[in-house]
Amino acid sequence: MRAIRASEIGTFVFCQRAWWYQQRGVPADNLTAMKSGLIFHERHNKVVISSNRLRLVAFILLLASLFLIASQFLFQII
Repeated sequence: MRAIRASEIGTFVFCQRAWWYQQRGVPADNLTAMKSGLIFHERHNKVVISSNRLRLVAFILLLASLFLIASQFLFQII
């Protein structure tokens, strides 16, 4: 018995005929649309990764600035 992948279940839920064609190895008719969707998702993935990196840098800078402010108060008291 072979394992059923989540993508197969998604295909079956969306369209049973598409799942049946996929099981028979029939190529999709919308290859150009699928290619453009793949390109879009690759670009979007790069944007998400860069925004996550920028968020990390911003958090590190925030912590550094809070540390500097706290150290200024501590040294003025002493």
